[in-house]
Amino acid sequence: MGGVEERGFLRGSDRTGQECAAGSAPRPACLTAVPRGALSAPPAMPHFTVVPVEDKPRAEYDSVEGLSWVDYREPAAAPAPGDSYDTVSSDGHGNHKENSPFLNSSEAGKGGDYYDRNLALFEEELDIRPKVSSLLGKLVNYTNLTQGVKEHEEAESTDGSKKKVSKSPSMGTLMGVYLPCMQNIFGVILFLRLTWMVGMAGVLQSFLIVLLCCCCTMLTTISMSAIATNGVVPAGGSYFMISRSLGPEFGGAVGLCFYLGTTFAGAMYILGAIEILLTYIVPQAAIFHPSGAHDASSAMLNNMRVYGTVFLILMAVVVFVGVKYVNKFASLFLACVVISILSIYAGAIKSIFDPPEFPICMLGNRTLSRDHFDVCAKTVVKDNITVASKLWELFCHSTNLTTEHCDEYFLMNNVSEIAGIPGAASGILIDNLWSNYLEKGEILERAHQPSVDVASQKNNLHLYVLSDISTSFMVLVGIFFPSVTGIMAGSNRSGDLKDAQKSIPVGTILAIVTTSLVYFSCVLLFGACIEGVVLRDKYGDAVNKNLVVGTLSWPSPWVIVIGSFFSTCGAGLQSLTGAPRLLQAIAKDNIIPFLWIFGHGKANGEPTWALLLTALIAELGILIASLDMVAPILSMFFLMCYLFVNLACAVQTLLRTPNWRPRFKYYHWALSFLGMSICLALMFISSWYYALVAMLIAGMIYKYIEYQGAEKEWGDGIRGLSLSAARYALLRLEEGPPHTKNWRPQLLVLLKLDEDLHVKYPRLLTFASQLKAGKGLTIIGSVIQGNFLETYGEAQAAEQTIKNMMEIEKVKGFCQVVVANKVREGIAHLIQSCGLGGMKHNTVVLGWPYGWRQSEDPRSWKTFIGTVRCTTAAHLALLVPKNVSFYPSNHERYNEGNIDVWWIVHDGGMLMLLPFLLKQHKVWRKCKMRIFTVAQMDDNSIQMKKDLATFLYQLRIEAEVEVVEMHNSDISAYTYERTLMMEQRSQMLRQMRLTKTEREREAQLVKDRHSIARLESLYSDEEDEGDPVPENIQMTWTKEKCEAEKRNRGSAVGSFRDLISIKPNQSNVRRMHTAVKLNEVIVNRSHDARLVLLNMPGPPKNTDGDENYMEFLEVLTEGLERVLLVRGGGREVITIYS
Repeated sequence: MGGVEERGFLRGSDRTGQECAAGSAPRPACLTAVPRGALSAPPAMPHFTVVPVEDKPRAEYDSVEGLSWVDYREPAAAPAPGDSYDTVSSDGHGNHKENSPFLNSSEAGKGGDYYDRNLALFEEELDIRPKVSSLLGKLVNYTNLTQGVKEHEEAESTDGSKKKVSKSPSMGTLMGVYLPCMQNIFGVILFLRLTWMVGMAGVLQSFLIVLLCCCCTMLTTISMSAIATNGVVPAGGSYFMISRSLGPEFGGAVGLCFYLGTTFAGAMYILGAIEILLTYIVPQAAIFHPSGAHDASSAMLNNMRVYGTVFLILMAVVVFVGVKYVNKFASLFLACVVISILSIYAGAIKSIFDPPEFPICMLGNRTLSRDHFDVCAKTVVKDNITVASKLWELFCHSTNLTTEHCDEYFLMNNVSEIAGIPGAASGILIDNLWSNYLEKGEILERAHQPSVDVASQKNNLHLYVLSDISTSFMVLVGIFFPSVTGIMAGSNRSGDLKDAQKSIPVGTILAIVTTSLVYFSCVLLFGACIEGVVLRDKYGDAVNKNLVVGTLSWPSPWVIVIGSFFSTCGAGLQSLTGAPRLLQAIAKDNIIPFLWIFGHGKANGEPTWALLLTALIAELGILIASLDMVAPILSMFFLMCYLFVNLACAVQTLLRTPNWRPRFKYYHWALSFLGMSICLALMFISSWYYALVAMLIAGMIYKYIEYQGAEKEWGDGIRGLSLSAARYALLRLEEGPPHTKNWRPQLLVLLKLDEDLHVKYPRLLTFASQLKAGKGLTIIGSVIQGNFLETYGEAQAAEQTIKNMMEIEKVKGFCQVVVANKVREGIAHLIQSCGLGGMKHNTVVLGWPYGWRQSEDPRSWKTFIGTVRCTTAAHLALLVPKNVSFYPSNHERYNEGNIDVWWIVHDGGMLMLLPFLLKQHKVWRKCKMRIFTVAQMDDNSIQMKKDLATFLYQLRIEAEVEVVEMHNSDISAYTYERTLMMEQRSQMLRQMRLTKTEREREAQLVKDRHSIARLESLYSDEEDEGDPVPENIQMTWTKEKCEAEKRNRGSAVGSFRDLISIKPNQSNVRRMHTAVKLNEVIVNRSHDARLVLLNMPGPPKNTDGDENYMEFLEVLTEGLERVLLVRGGGREVITIYS
């Protein structure tokens, strides 16, 4: 401890220090005094904070020695507040002083996060920018809850005070991903339809179908692995990945498609289980029986509906009561699947040297249904007498050997028996290589069997094995595809996985490779071991109603029958467990408002309402009752989901978003696009009308979410895509100014806010929305006076206020609030810098400065005129709506009336274009347009009217045309008097601002009378034009000052006499004359118009006449209810050419 004194420790005495070290001194004596400011403490008067020192282990004294002490403990393990002393002192003014830079461990829990010797530079920001140690501690303790059922483990304890500690995710790749994926992929299609598919499509085309489907899932898995390893995957599986990658609209649409697919998958599994039960296990359990020979299929469908509904109710009850039991039995169901598949391989190997005995009865080359007779012969010998067999009776309708009623085909062809399972060594594979598609109702025939082709009686068709549906390559793709779905099972369990980023790609890809090899080998084995007509026999009618794949299995067909029954039941339960949770996740995201009810459930989190809806939708699938009809439906929904997974990966890869850093490196955007293309192709191959319906459903959900305005920012790829598209479009726009044909007003609306940051004139926004009707660019700008560092919060609040008002007034655009020392400068900044690239404003909308006459403060109208000059300098158009409070709201409708345009000077065609655009809006749609122009004495008014009508005709604008003749008349006394009053007022105000003394006296007078009123008008700068006025004016009267005051008073009296004897400026008289005459004409013709548009004269070049300019504008627009002053930007905005 040689450097203790250097570190600023002050010992009372060596003896005390030794006693404290030995632990013999009393506790109050053992005090460590720490100087304020550590090394920088002044030696003369050190300020000490006294901290009690407690006995601590050596390791905990490391912090006192200056070592960095980092607390990685849980918050619960931090010291209790009572265990430490507050070492923050105060300076008496409420300002906290710095803690001791040396903290012992008892203080670390309280002050260590904010006061650390090594982080003194950052201590003021530690509340918003935490220490790395704190951040890492939170990340290490992050646990993502499972999507499944942890609710029983996490239920509150009986005392309600604390929850049980949830177990951390511990599942590895094998149990967490590989086996669940295997269980979900292997299903009902493998056992019930794969043999039939091989028989119909042949081995080669079956290989192609399996290859297409497996390539689709493999490419999707590669994309999914990239997304799943791009950061921590919370529980939520595929829906979470798609919604966070492609945004709420795509996420909601695809999430619901995936939900519907999972729900219909549950229905398909239940139908498969019922088919196995009623066809192969207990056929006598059928409730409906065929009344005639041709009613067999309808009776079977009705049985499926009844039993399917019963099974669905039972499964829903099981899921409702105990989901954890479903998960516990999952391994049992998987064992059934594995044993069944192994029995197929065992049977195929055994068939090489000992094929099983399953003879098929053939009549000619036609396959007979074996359930109607026992002996495959026309006659049998009983007691040495040849008698008619059962087969003869069925075809000839008699027990004796008479042939008069016999079926002609039966008489002409021989009955023969062939082996149903010739075995792998028989060479039957050659016959089964090629396709043999059948139409509905066709008899199954053996190609190389000799037969005489004659007509057969229709009433005997039930004795043959018939094709129940029309088949083609496309139909088989739709039916087979559900047998490769289930690849999302691993990602759905991401919350249970120890290392999801490693397990999901490895486990899922291994599962797909395994299942693909099984499918390819099964196609090959079925084609090599089983007779073609047996393969095409969907329900095993030719082999005594045995399951066709069961005839190949060893040791018994019952292994596969029982195994497939339990596996389909288990898969149905899994679907009914997963689908409600998926719906609940979508509902809890609140992107589809009408689904909010399904986000609720039982107290333990069980999605009760979602389960009810899932059961109802699954019932629709069961009412269809045909496995072959339901399979293509869920194929569509799964393919839609996989398509968007590929799209998500491709978009993220191409955009190269900074957050796109997957751990799984074996992906490429080209693979994702290939997977997307295969998904799209498979959708239309299997069923083009189902594909269109699925897309329509997804599109409707997408538009609904977009319409509702899902305000979710998930950092999705579509937002990145929008940014890239916007950047590309903006760069294209930069190539040159828009053509006159494409010109439309891109507005910058300058808004005034009151002291409470509310919009002063919201009708400016209403007018902007009516003019734009959602097209083009609209920027709403406002200026807040002050210092940016101090008023940033106000600017944010103002921006939010304006955005709310924009939403109310339905203005589609952007908002920009600027903080500036002077309002005039802020407006200039907005005019110069708003917009980006080619998306810049070309028109400024400016409010009229009401009350400028009543205000002695000249800044109100000076700001207005300054803005007019700025827009002119920037070559922008200017719109000034006067009396904007009288403008119509968006809910009003003008069923009649006129929009009058007073075209006095040509200003680029703005006056013609604006009414046309306004009339696109429903408020102004029924108004008629009238255009007035002014003719002087030397103009031909008749010719002017014709030319104007022709011009409007070529512009394709419908409007009435009038030419108003203005005769040269003498200047009236009223005009002269009005000009005189204007100039006297200007002179008077100028005199009032002449001397500093008078201004000070006026300010003091107003202050003494307690009548200070902030006269704010539109765009009024708050800074003074001259020097600041002191609050109190202390005047000491000297002789010189007294004489100066007398002189000032004398000059003021003289100035007043000058005001009386003033003569108006002739230029002002002429301008006033024009304003008065034009106003008389406009009021006379347009006093009842809904809106009057007229050219706005420019401000004078000499700034001395600014006050007079405002007066001219007032005179010009007097007596008009709604006026829009228009000033062009110096370019043509309308053209007669196409």
